[in-house]
Amino acid sequence: MKERKMPIKAAKSPEKPTRGAAKRRTPAHGSAAESARFYYKGNRHKQLRAFVATVKLGTLSRAAEALYLSQPSVSLQLQALERELGATLLERRRRRINLTDAGEALYELARPLVEGWENLDRDFQARVQGHTAGKLTIAAGTSTIQYLLPELVRRYRERYPAVHLQLANVTGKDGMAMLREDKADFAVGSMLDVPHDIAWAPVRQYDPMLILPPGHPLAEKAEVALADLSPYGLILPPQRLSTYRLVDLVFQQNQVPYQVAIEVGGWDVIKEYVAMGLGISVVTGICITDADRERLVVRNMQRWFPQRSYGVVMRKGKLLSAEARAFIDLIRPGLLTHRDYDESGHSGR
Repeated sequence: MKERKMPIKAAKSPEKPTRGAAKRRTPAHGSAAESARFYYKGNRHKQLRAFVATVKLGTLSRAAEALYLSQPSVSLQLQALERELGATLLERRRRRINLTDAGEALYELARPLVEGWENLDRDFQARVQGHTAGKLTIAAGTSTIQYLLPELVRRYRERYPAVHLQLANVTGKDGMAMLREDKADFAVGSMLDVPHDIAWAPVRQYDPMLILPPGHPLAEKAEVALADLSPYGLILPPQRLSTYRLVDLVFQQNQVPYQVAIEVGGWDVIKEYVAMGLGISVVTGICITDADRERLVVRNMQRWFPQRSYGVVMRKGKLLSAEARAFIDLIRPGLLTHRDYDESGHSGR
């Protein structure tokens, strides 16, 4: 019996894909860069974290280290953010990162959001547990710590004994640096000029006071003029402090000569030297106590010198912790609900 051979069919040549089919297959076979774009797109929280960390730390490498990411990952996050917002946010110059105008605007909006998210767990626990834990750092000068804060600190400690409270005794310049570097939650003190990135909320005002030793020739005068001070040596804080600069400005503006006998730091030291008869001084009323009025002659000099305002100083856009808000509420309840103090400029004293 003969075997029947089956005919061998010729293999069909593959059909050329139509133009429409090719288009339909394109998304399934996209490039790696295109896949990365879809991966990073939409994860706005990660993008903003990368952006804020890069601005705060100044370089991509430092931001990557802080976020436990690779430098290319941070770079991709930033590129995706710029692409989605349609704006250039950062300018890369050598090793440093600089903000554009658009980047500055986004940074002011994004920083409190990112910080709030990162501190959410801590602030939530503080809120529901009544501030049973946490830390609060306040920057202030010597006079503020000595005369303005003691009663506030006592009340705060009674209400929140578990909060670790740190009072950083610093000058105004160092206090600004601590605020900008997030080393202090806020500051309390006096300001002559308010930088554009700082929010200022004055709460107390004090008159300028001339202090004299008993028996001084000016002690008999009911009202003392600025020119009356010329013959006598002044005891003032160091020139680097705002009080010295303010006194000098007043004399210069009124074209009245004056002489400085002693420069020394600390209101208590100045008052002691005046009581010893070593000179006279112009001080802020915050440091005058009832005991001082018994051993010194005190005259109000508001006619010649401006009042000094003391209040809360913070970085604009700073999202305050629950511990910080609780202390500020002791200074003045509802202070944080008013935003008119966010404007920069002169402090109005």
